[in-house]
Amino acid sequence: MAMLRQPSISKTNFLRKRRKWPLSPYKATWHEKFHQHQAMETLKSTITNQPSSPPESPNNSQYLSILIDSFRIYNSDPTPNAYHFVISTLTRYRQFHHLVPLLHHLEKVEKFETAEFIFINLIKVYGNAHMFEDAVDIFFRIPNFRCVPSVYSLNALLNVLCKRREGIVMVPQILLKSQAMKIRLEESSFRILVAALCRIKKHNYAIRMLNYMLNDGYAVDKRMCSFVLSSLCEQKGLSGDEVLRFMDEMRKLGFYPGRVDCNNVIRFLVKEGMAMDALGVFDQMKTDGIKPDTVTYTFILNGVITDGDYKKADDMFDEMLVLGVVPDIHAYNVYINGLCKQNNIEEGVRMLASMRELGCKPDSVTYNMLLERMSKTGDLSRMRELVREMELMGVPRNWETYRIMLDGLVGKGEIDESCILLEEMLDKYFDHWCSTFDEIICELCHRGLVCKALQLVSKMVSKTIAPGARAWDALLGSVELSFAENILTELVNSLPMHQVRLLEHKS
Repeated sequence: MAMLRQPSISKTNFLRKRRKWPLSPYKATWHEKFHQHQAMETLKSTITNQPSSPPESPNNSQYLSILIDSFRIYNSDPTPNAYHFVISTLTRYRQFHHLVPLLHHLEKVEKFETAEFIFINLIKVYGNAHMFEDAVDIFFRIPNFRCVPSVYSLNALLNVLCKRREGIVMVPQILLKSQAMKIRLEESSFRILVAALCRIKKHNYAIRMLNYMLNDGYAVDKRMCSFVLSSLCEQKGLSGDEVLRFMDEMRKLGFYPGRVDCNNVIRFLVKEGMAMDALGVFDQMKTDGIKPDTVTYTFILNGVITDGDYKKADDMFDEMLVLGVVPDIHAYNVYINGLCKQNNIEEGVRMLASMRELGCKPDSVTYNMLLERMSKTGDLSRMRELVREMELMGVPRNWETYRIMLDGLVGKGEIDESCILLEEMLDKYFDHWCSTFDEIICELCHRGLVCKALQLVSKMVSKTIAPGARAWDALLGSVELSFAENILTELVNSLPMHQVRLLEHKS
Protein backbone atom coordinates (compact mmCIF):
# COMPACT_ATOMS: atom_id res chain seq x y z
CA MET A 1 0.00 0.00 0.00
CA ALA A 2 1.40 3.37 -1.09
CA MET A 3 2.29 5.81 1.63
CA LEU A 4 0.75 9.30 1.37
CA ARG A 5 3.33 12.08 1.69
CA GLN A 6 2.59 14.39 4.55
CA PRO A 7 2.73 18.14 3.88
CA SER A 8 5.85 19.98 4.95
CA ILE A 9 5.59 21.13 8.55
CA SER A 10 7.70 24.25 7.88
CA LYS A 11 5.42 25.40 5.04
CA THR A 12 2.20 24.78 6.95
CA ASN A 13 3.55 26.57 10.01
CA PHE A 14 4.57 29.52 7.78
CA LEU A 15 1.06 29.84 6.37
CA ARG A 16 -0.58 29.27 9.78
CA LYS A 17 1.48 31.94 11.52
CA ARG A 18 1.69 34.63 8.78
CA ARG A 19 -1.43 33.94 6.70
CA LYS A 20 0.34 34.92 3.35
CA TRP A 21 2.44 33.37 0.61
CA PRO A 22 6.25 33.57 0.89
CA LEU A 23 6.44 35.61 -2.42
CA SER A 24 4.16 38.46 -3.33
CA PRO A 25 2.38 37.87 -6.68
CA TYR A 26 2.76 41.60 -7.44
CA LYS A 27 6.54 41.22 -7.74
CA ALA A 28 6.58 38.36 -10.21
CA THR A 29 8.51 38.68 -13.47
CA TRP A 30 5.43 38.62 -15.67
CA HIS A 31 3.89 41.44 -13.70
CA GLU A 32 7.04 43.56 -13.96
CA LYS A 33 7.14 43.03 -17.73
CA PHE A 34 3.48 43.92 -17.95
CA HIS A 35 4.12 47.19 -16.10
CA GLN A 36 7.05 47.97 -18.38
CA HIS A 37 4.89 47.30 -21.44
CA GLN A 38 2.18 49.61 -20.13
CA ALA A 39 4.76 52.27 -19.35
CA MET A 40 6.16 52.04 -22.89
CA GLU A 41 2.71 52.48 -24.38
CA THR A 42 2.15 55.52 -22.19
CA LEU A 43 5.55 56.90 -23.17
CA LYS A 44 4.87 56.46 -26.90
CA SER A 45 1.44 58.04 -26.63
CA THR A 46 2.72 61.01 -24.66
CA ILE A 47 5.68 61.72 -26.94
CA THR A 48 3.54 61.36 -30.05
CA ASN A 49 1.20 64.06 -28.79
CA GLN A 50 4.03 66.23 -27.50
CA PRO A 51 4.58 69.47 -29.50
CA SER A 52 8.21 69.97 -30.48
CA SER A 53 9.99 72.86 -28.81
CA PRO A 54 12.45 75.16 -30.59
CA PRO A 55 16.19 74.61 -30.03
CA GLU A 56 16.42 77.76 -27.91
CA SER A 57 13.76 76.49 -25.50
CA PRO A 58 15.06 76.41 -21.91
CA ASN A 59 13.00 73.30 -21.12
CA ASN A 60 15.37 70.79 -22.68
CA SER A 61 14.62 68.14 -20.06
CA GLN A 62 10.92 67.73 -20.85
CA TYR A 63 11.45 64.44 -22.69
CA LEU A 64 13.51 63.09 -19.81
CA SER A 65 10.66 64.00 -17.45
CA ILE A 66 8.15 62.29 -19.73
CA LEU A 67 10.31 59.15 -19.75
CA ILE A 68 10.68 59.01 -15.97
CA ASP A 69 7.04 59.87 -15.24
CA SER A 70 5.71 57.28 -17.69
CA PHE A 71 7.48 54.50 -15.78
CA ARG A 72 6.93 55.98 -12.31
CA ILE A 73 3.16 55.69 -12.79
CA TYR A 74 3.56 51.91 -12.92
CA ASN A 75 6.16 51.78 -10.16
CA SER A 76 8.84 50.74 -12.64
CA ASP A 77 12.21 51.97 -13.85
CA PRO A 78 12.99 53.09 -17.43
CA THR A 79 14.38 50.32 -19.62
CA PRO A 80 17.13 50.46 -22.27
CA ASN A 81 14.45 50.11 -24.96
CA ALA A 82 12.64 53.13 -23.56
CA TYR A 83 15.80 55.24 -23.81
CA HIS A 84 16.39 53.94 -27.33
CA PHE A 85 12.87 54.92 -28.37
CA VAL A 86 13.19 58.45 -27.02
CA ILE A 87 16.65 58.96 -28.54
CA SER A 88 15.48 57.63 -31.92
CA THR A 89 12.43 59.90 -31.86
CA LEU A 90 14.45 62.98 -31.00
CA THR A 91 17.09 62.33 -33.65
CA ARG A 92 14.45 61.59 -36.29
CA TYR A 93 13.05 65.09 -35.85
CA ARG A 94 16.47 66.70 -35.30
CA GLN A 95 15.66 67.63 -31.69
CA PHE A 96 19.32 67.30 -30.66
CA HIS A 97 19.04 69.85 -27.85
CA HIS A 98 16.89 67.40 -25.87
CA LEU A 99 19.54 64.68 -26.02
CA VAL A 100 21.94 66.37 -23.58
CA PRO A 101 19.95 65.86 -20.33
CA LEU A 102 18.70 62.48 -21.52
CA LEU A 103 22.21 61.13 -22.14
CA HIS A 104 23.46 62.69 -18.91
CA HIS A 105 20.77 60.89 -16.92
CA LEU A 106 21.48 57.62 -18.72
CA GLU A 107 25.18 58.01 -17.98
CA LYS A 108 25.08 59.15 -14.34
CA VAL A 109 21.88 57.73 -12.86
CA GLU A 110 20.96 54.47 -14.54
CA LYS A 111 22.73 51.25 -13.59
CA PHE A 112 21.90 48.85 -16.42
CA GLU A 113 24.29 48.00 -19.25
CA THR A 114 23.45 50.06 -22.32
CA ALA A 115 23.41 48.28 -25.67
CA GLU A 116 26.10 49.37 -28.12
CA PHE A 117 23.71 49.67 -31.06
CA ILE A 118 22.15 52.74 -29.41
CA PHE A 119 25.44 54.61 -29.73
CA ILE A 120 26.15 53.25 -33.20
CA ASN A 121 22.85 54.68 -34.44
CA LEU A 122 23.50 57.95 -32.62
CA ILE A 123 26.96 58.27 -34.23
CA LYS A 124 25.43 57.73 -37.67
CA VAL A 125 22.78 60.39 -37.02
CA TYR A 126 25.41 62.87 -35.84
CA GLY A 127 27.40 62.14 -38.97
CA ASN A 128 24.44 62.76 -41.28
CA ALA A 129 23.92 66.09 -39.53
CA HIS A 130 27.66 66.91 -39.92
CA MET A 131 28.00 67.04 -36.12
CA PHE A 132 31.42 65.36 -36.12
CA GLU A 133 32.54 66.60 -32.71
CA ASP A 134 29.37 65.23 -31.10
CA ALA A 135 29.92 61.88 -32.84
CA VAL A 136 33.49 61.70 -31.54
CA ASP A 137 32.39 62.75 -28.04
CA ILE A 138 29.70 60.09 -27.74
CA PHE A 139 32.13 57.44 -29.00
CA PHE A 140 34.67 58.15 -26.27
CA ARG A 141 31.89 58.28 -23.63
CA ILE A 142 30.57 54.82 -24.46
CA PRO A 143 32.40 53.14 -21.49
CA ASN A 144 30.69 55.61 -19.12
CA PHE A 145 27.34 54.09 -20.10
CA ARG A 146 28.44 50.65 -18.85
CA CYS A 147 29.03 49.47 -22.40
CA VAL A 148 32.16 47.95 -23.90
CA PRO A 149 32.92 49.63 -27.25
CA SER A 150 33.83 47.34 -30.10
CA VAL A 151 35.03 47.62 -33.67
CA TYR A 152 31.40 48.12 -34.76
CA SER A 153 31.12 51.49 -33.03
CA LEU A 154 34.62 52.42 -34.24
CA ASN A 155 33.66 51.56 -37.83
CA ALA A 156 30.51 53.64 -37.49
CA LEU A 157 32.62 56.61 -36.43
CA LEU A 158 35.19 56.04 -39.19
CA ASN A 159 32.42 55.86 -41.78
CA VAL A 160 31.07 59.17 -40.54
CA LEU A 161 34.42 60.96 -40.45
CA CYS A 162 35.73 59.62 -43.77
CA LYS A 163 32.83 61.01 -45.76
CA ARG A 164 34.09 64.60 -45.56
CA ARG A 165 37.53 66.17 -45.53
CA GLU A 166 36.99 67.97 -42.22
CA GLY A 167 36.28 64.59 -40.65
CA ILE A 168 39.23 62.77 -42.21
CA VAL A 169 41.72 65.01 -40.40
CA MET A 170 40.34 63.67 -37.10
CA VAL A 171 40.86 60.01 -38.01
CA PRO A 172 44.54 59.60 -36.95
CA GLN A 173 43.78 60.82 -33.42
CA ILE A 174 40.75 58.54 -33.23
CA LEU A 175 42.83 55.51 -34.21
CA LEU A 176 45.45 56.28 -31.56
CA LYS A 177 42.88 56.68 -28.79
CA SER A 178 40.98 53.56 -29.89
CA GLN A 179 44.08 51.52 -29.08
CA ALA A 180 43.86 52.74 -25.48
CA MET A 181 40.23 51.59 -25.50
CA LYS A 182 41.51 48.12 -26.52
CA ILE A 183 39.68 48.17 -29.85
CA ARG A 184 41.56 46.23 -32.52
CA LEU A 185 41.17 47.21 -36.16
CA GLU A 186 39.64 44.56 -38.38
CA GLU A 187 39.52 44.14 -42.16
CA SER A 188 36.29 46.12 -42.28
CA SER A 189 38.07 49.06 -40.62
CA PHE A 190 40.92 48.96 -43.11
CA ARG A 191 38.40 48.80 -45.94
CA ILE A 192 36.83 52.06 -44.75
CA LEU A 193 40.22 53.76 -44.48
CA VAL A 194 41.45 52.54 -47.86
CA ALA A 195 38.22 53.70 -49.53
CA ALA A 196 38.59 57.13 -47.92
CA LEU A 197 42.19 57.46 -49.10
CA CYS A 198 41.17 56.54 -52.63
CA ARG A 199 38.38 59.11 -52.62
CA ILE A 200 40.80 61.90 -51.74
CA LYS A 201 43.26 60.65 -54.40
CA LYS A 202 45.85 59.40 -51.89
CA HIS A 203 46.38 56.12 -53.67
CA ASN A 204 49.99 55.72 -52.53
CA TYR A 205 48.86 55.76 -48.90
CA ALA A 206 46.06 53.32 -49.72
CA ILE A 207 48.58 50.89 -51.21
CA ARG A 208 50.83 51.30 -48.18
CA MET A 209 47.90 50.51 -45.92
CA LEU A 210 47.26 47.34 -47.91
CA ASN A 211 50.86 46.33 -47.30
CA TYR A 212 50.51 47.03 -43.57
CA MET A 213 47.49 44.74 -43.47
CA LEU A 214 49.46 41.94 -45.10
CA ASN A 215 52.38 42.47 -42.72
CA ASP A 216 49.98 42.21 -39.76
CA GLY A 217 48.80 38.81 -40.95
CA TYR A 218 45.57 39.80 -42.71
CA ALA A 219 44.66 37.96 -45.88
CA VAL A 220 44.40 39.78 -49.19
CA ASP A 221 40.97 41.36 -49.41
CA LYS A 222 39.70 41.02 -52.98
CA ARG A 223 37.10 43.77 -52.67
CA MET A 224 39.64 46.18 -51.27
CA CYS A 225 42.17 45.49 -54.02
CA SER A 226 39.45 45.88 -56.64
CA PHE A 227 38.43 49.23 -55.18
CA VAL A 228 42.01 50.51 -55.16
CA LEU A 229 42.54 49.30 -58.73
CA SER A 230 39.32 50.96 -59.87
CA SER A 231 40.31 54.21 -58.15
CA LEU A 232 43.73 54.13 -59.79
CA CYS A 233 42.07 53.82 -63.19
CA GLU A 234 39.91 56.86 -62.44
CA GLN A 235 42.78 59.05 -61.32
CA LYS A 236 44.04 61.70 -63.73
CA GLY A 237 47.75 62.12 -64.34
CA LEU A 238 48.57 58.49 -63.51
CA SER A 239 50.57 56.49 -66.04
CA GLY A 240 49.51 53.10 -67.35
CA ASP A 241 52.79 51.60 -66.14
CA GLU A 242 51.87 52.41 -62.52
CA VAL A 243 48.51 50.65 -62.88
CA LEU A 244 50.14 47.60 -64.44
CA ARG A 245 52.78 47.55 -61.71
CA PHE A 246 50.10 47.58 -59.02
CA MET A 247 48.31 44.68 -60.74
CA ASP A 248 51.52 42.65 -60.86
CA GLU A 249 52.26 43.30 -57.18
CA MET A 250 48.77 42.26 -56.15
CA ARG A 251 49.01 39.11 -58.26
CA LYS A 252 52.15 38.11 -56.42
CA LEU A 253 50.25 38.50 -53.14
CA GLY A 254 47.40 36.30 -54.32
CA PHE A 255 44.94 38.76 -55.80
CA TYR A 256 43.54 37.70 -59.15
CA PRO A 257 41.53 40.45 -60.85
CA GLY A 258 38.06 39.62 -62.12
CA ARG A 259 36.31 40.65 -65.31
CA VAL A 260 35.30 44.08 -63.99
CA ASP A 261 38.85 44.76 -62.79
CA CYS A 262 40.33 43.79 -66.16
CA ASN A 263 37.76 45.92 -68.00
CA ASN A 264 38.71 48.94 -65.88
CA VAL A 265 42.41 48.44 -66.60
CA ILE A 266 41.83 47.86 -70.34
CA ARG A 267 39.67 50.98 -70.58
CA PHE A 268 42.34 53.02 -68.78
CA LEU A 269 45.16 51.71 -71.00
CA VAL A 270 43.18 52.37 -74.18
CA LYS A 271 42.47 55.88 -73.00
CA GLU A 272 46.18 56.38 -72.40
CA GLY A 273 46.99 55.15 -75.92
CA MET A 274 48.52 51.85 -74.72
CA ALA A 275 46.56 49.48 -76.94
CA MET A 276 49.27 46.78 -76.98
CA ASP A 277 49.39 46.71 -73.18
CA ALA A 278 45.60 46.50 -73.16
CA LEU A 279 45.87 43.47 -75.46
CA GLY A 280 48.33 41.94 -72.99
CA VAL A 281 45.81 42.32 -70.15
CA PHE A 282 43.14 40.91 -72.47
CA ASP A 283 45.24 37.80 -73.23
CA GLN A 284 46.10 37.30 -69.55
CA MET A 285 42.42 37.59 -68.75
CA LYS A 286 41.64 34.67 -71.09
CA THR A 287 44.59 32.68 -69.68
CA ASP A 288 43.12 33.07 -66.18
CA GLY A 289 39.87 31.53 -67.43
CA ILE A 290 37.87 34.76 -67.42
CA LYS A 291 35.55 35.04 -70.40
CA PRO A 292 35.60 38.54 -71.92
CA ASP A 293 32.22 40.21 -72.33
CA THR A 294 30.89 42.77 -74.77
CA VAL A 295 32.39 45.64 -72.78
CA THR A 296 35.83 44.04 -72.93
CA TYR A 297 35.72 43.58 -76.69
CA THR A 298 34.39 47.10 -77.18
CA PHE A 299 37.36 48.60 -75.31
CA ILE A 300 39.84 46.44 -77.23
CA LEU A 301 38.23 47.31 -80.59
CA ASN A 302 38.43 50.98 -79.75
CA GLY A 303 42.10 50.64 -78.83
CA VAL A 304 43.27 48.79 -81.96
CA ILE A 305 41.18 51.01 -84.26
CA THR A 306 42.67 54.11 -82.66
CA ASP A 307 46.11 52.64 -83.35
CA GLY A 308 45.11 51.99 -86.96
CA ASP A 309 45.42 48.20 -86.69
CA TYR A 310 42.26 47.46 -88.69
CA LYS A 311 43.28 43.86 -89.40
CA LYS A 312 43.40 43.20 -85.67
CA ALA A 313 40.02 44.90 -85.30
CA ASP A 314 38.49 42.53 -87.87
CA ASP A 315 40.00 39.54 -86.07
CA MET A 316 38.71 40.70 -82.68
CA PHE A 317 35.21 41.30 -84.03
CA ASP A 318 35.15 37.84 -85.65
CA GLU A 319 36.45 36.26 -82.45
CA MET A 320 33.69 37.93 -80.46
CA LEU A 321 31.03 36.48 -82.78
CA VAL A 322 32.62 32.98 -82.79
CA LEU A 323 32.71 32.89 -78.98
CA GLY A 324 29.03 33.79 -78.81
CA VAL A 325 29.52 37.26 -77.35
CA VAL A 326 26.66 39.33 -78.77
CA PRO A 327 27.75 42.86 -79.76
CA ASP A 328 25.70 45.76 -78.44
CA ILE A 329 25.17 49.17 -80.03
CA HIS A 330 28.45 50.49 -78.61
CA ALA A 331 30.50 47.61 -80.04
CA TYR A 332 28.87 48.02 -83.46
CA ASN A 333 29.47 51.77 -83.44
CA VAL A 334 33.15 51.31 -82.62
CA TYR A 335 33.58 48.72 -85.38
CA ILE A 336 31.69 50.79 -87.97
CA ASN A 337 33.84 53.76 -87.01
CA GLY A 338 36.86 51.65 -87.97
CA LEU A 339 35.25 50.79 -91.31
CA CYS A 340 34.58 54.47 -91.96
CA LYS A 341 38.21 55.34 -91.22
CA GLN A 342 39.15 52.83 -93.93
CA ASN A 343 36.63 54.45 -96.32
CA ASN A 344 34.89 51.09 -96.45
CA ILE A 345 31.44 52.65 -96.55
CA GLU A 346 29.69 49.76 -98.29
CA GLU A 347 30.77 47.32 -95.60
CA GLY A 348 29.57 49.80 -92.99
CA VAL A 349 26.14 50.00 -94.66
CA ARG A 350 25.95 46.20 -94.75
CA MET A 351 26.66 46.18 -91.02
CA LEU A 352 23.40 48.10 -90.53
CA ALA A 353 21.46 45.16 -91.93
CA SER A 354 23.43 42.72 -89.74
CA MET A 355 22.64 44.79 -86.69
CA ARG A 356 18.91 44.71 -87.40
CA GLU A 357 19.02 40.95 -87.98
CA LEU A 358 20.56 40.45 -84.54
CA GLY A 359 17.99 42.72 -82.91
CA CYS A 360 20.30 45.69 -82.39
CA LYS A 361 18.72 48.86 -83.75
CA PRO A 362 21.20 51.42 -85.17
CA ASP A 363 21.02 54.82 -83.48
CA SER A 364 21.83 58.35 -84.62
CA VAL A 365 25.51 57.86 -83.80
CA THR A 366 25.68 54.89 -86.17
CA TYR A 367 24.08 56.76 -89.05
CA ASN A 368 26.04 59.96 -88.42
CA MET A 369 29.38 58.14 -88.73
CA LEU A 370 28.42 56.79 -92.14
CA LEU A 371 26.93 60.13 -93.24
CA GLU A 372 30.12 61.91 -92.15
CA ARG A 373 32.23 59.68 -94.38
CA MET A 374 29.82 60.03 -97.32
CA SER A 375 29.83 63.81 -96.86
CA LYS A 376 33.62 63.98 -96.93
CA THR A 377 33.84 61.78 -100.05
CA GLY A 378 31.16 63.87 -101.78
CA ASP A 379 28.75 60.96 -102.30
CA LEU A 380 25.62 63.10 -101.92
CA SER A 381 23.21 60.66 -103.58
CA ARG A 382 24.23 57.88 -101.18
CA MET A 383 24.00 60.35 -98.30
CA ARG A 384 20.44 61.36 -99.21
CA GLU A 385 19.47 57.70 -99.55
CA LEU A 386 20.86 56.86 -96.12
CA VAL A 387 19.03 59.84 -94.57
CA ARG A 388 15.74 58.54 -96.00
CA GLU A 389 16.49 55.08 -94.62
CA MET A 390 17.31 56.65 -91.27
CA GLU A 391 13.90 58.34 -91.14
CA LEU A 392 12.10 55.16 -92.22
CA MET A 393 13.75 53.30 -89.37
CA GLY A 394 12.42 55.86 -86.90
CA VAL A 395 15.79 57.42 -86.04
CA PRO A 396 15.31 61.22 -85.89
CA ARG A 397 17.84 63.70 -87.20
CA ASN A 398 19.81 65.55 -84.57
CA TRP A 399 21.99 68.65 -84.78
CA GLU A 400 25.02 66.58 -85.79
CA THR A 401 23.07 65.02 -88.67
CA TYR A 402 22.11 68.44 -90.02
CA ARG A 403 25.67 69.72 -89.66
CA ILE A 404 27.07 66.76 -91.61
CA MET A 405 24.50 67.18 -94.37
CA LEU A 406 25.17 70.94 -94.60
CA ASP A 407 28.93 70.34 -94.86
CA GLY A 408 28.40 67.85 -97.67
CA LEU A 409 26.02 70.08 -99.62
CA VAL A 410 28.14 73.20 -99.26
CA GLY A 411 31.24 71.27 -100.19
CA LYS A 412 29.65 70.27 -103.49
CA GLY A 413 28.24 73.75 -104.12
CA GLU A 414 24.59 72.78 -103.53
CA ILE A 415 23.74 76.18 -102.00
CA ASP A 416 20.00 76.13 -102.80
CA GLU A 417 19.47 72.81 -101.04
CA SER A 418 21.76 74.00 -98.24
CA CYS A 419 19.52 77.05 -97.67
CA ILE A 420 16.42 74.87 -97.47
CA LEU A 421 18.13 72.53 -95.01
CA LEU A 422 19.42 75.46 -92.95
CA GLU A 423 15.93 76.94 -92.65
CA GLU A 424 14.55 73.55 -91.66
CA MET A 425 17.31 73.30 -89.08
CA LEU A 426 16.50 76.74 -87.66
CA ASP A 427 12.75 76.01 -87.61
CA LYS A 428 13.39 73.11 -85.26
CA TYR A 429 14.83 73.35 -81.78
CA PHE A 430 18.46 73.73 -82.80
CA ASP A 431 20.23 76.91 -81.73
CA HIS A 432 23.89 75.97 -82.17
CA TRP A 433 26.27 77.85 -84.40
CA CYS A 434 28.58 76.11 -86.86
CA SER A 435 31.05 77.43 -89.42
CA THR A 436 28.93 76.09 -92.29
CA PHE A 437 26.37 78.85 -91.60
CA ASP A 438 28.94 81.48 -92.51
CA GLU A 439 29.98 79.57 -95.61
CA ILE A 440 26.37 79.52 -96.87
CA ILE A 441 25.93 83.25 -96.26
CA CYS A 442 29.27 84.02 -97.93
CA GLU A 443 28.36 81.91 -100.95
CA LEU A 444 24.97 83.61 -101.26
CA CYS A 445 26.60 87.04 -101.16
CA HIS A 446 29.19 85.89 -103.68
CA ARG A 447 26.38 84.86 -106.04
CA GLY A 448 24.63 88.20 -105.54
CA LEU A 449 21.76 86.71 -103.51
CA VAL A 450 22.08 89.31 -100.74
CA CYS A 451 18.35 89.39 -99.94
CA LYS A 452 18.35 85.64 -99.38
CA ALA A 453 21.43 85.99 -97.19
CA LEU A 454 19.74 88.74 -95.16
CA GLN A 455 16.67 86.55 -94.67
CA LEU A 456 18.83 83.77 -93.28
CA VAL A 457 20.77 86.14 -91.03
CA SER A 458 17.53 87.62 -89.70
CA LYS A 459 16.22 84.16 -88.95
CA MET A 460 19.47 83.20 -87.22
CA VAL A 461 19.32 86.29 -85.01
CA SER A 462 15.71 85.48 -84.09
CA LYS A 463 17.03 82.12 -82.85
CA THR A 464 19.68 83.93 -80.74
CA ILE A 465 22.46 82.87 -83.12
CA ALA A 466 24.95 85.54 -84.14
CA PRO A 467 26.70 85.06 -87.51
CA GLY A 468 30.47 84.94 -87.55
CA ALA A 469 32.90 87.59 -88.74
CA ARG A 470 33.15 86.10 -92.25
CA ALA A 471 29.37 86.38 -92.74
CA TRP A 472 29.36 90.01 -91.61
CA ASP A 473 32.25 90.86 -93.92
CA ALA A 474 30.46 89.26 -96.86
CA LEU A 475 27.22 91.09 -96.10
CA LEU A 476 28.80 94.50 -95.57
CA GLY A 477 30.95 94.10 -98.66
CA SER A 478 27.92 93.37 -100.83
CA VAL A 479 25.84 96.48 -100.07
CA GLU A 480 26.28 100.24 -99.85
CA LEU A 481 27.64 101.74 -96.63
CA SER A 482 24.41 103.51 -95.57
CA PHE A 483 22.36 100.40 -96.26
CA ALA A 484 24.90 98.31 -94.31
CA GLU A 485 24.50 100.55 -91.27
CA ASN A 486 20.74 100.12 -91.41
CA ILE A 487 21.17 96.33 -91.64
CA LEU A 488 23.43 96.23 -88.59
CA THR A 489 21.14 98.46 -86.54
CA GLU A 490 18.04 96.48 -87.43
CA LEU A 491 19.61 93.10 -86.73
CA VAL A 492 21.28 94.05 -83.48
CA ASN A 493 18.16 95.81 -82.12
CA SER A 494 15.74 93.10 -83.22
CA LEU A 495 16.16 91.36 -79.88
CA PRO A 496 17.26 92.48 -76.39
CA MET A 497 21.03 92.30 -76.11
CA HIS A 498 20.98 89.72 -73.31
CA GLN A 499 19.10 87.32 -75.60
CA VAL A 500 21.50 87.57 -78.54
CA ARG A 501 24.42 85.16 -78.33
CA LEU A 502 27.50 87.15 -79.27
CA LEU A 503 30.07 84.60 -80.30
CA GLU A 504 33.64 85.29 -81.24
CA HIS A 505 34.54 83.50 -84.47
CA LYS A 506 37.70 83.55 -86.45
CA SER A 507 37.55 85.19 -89.82
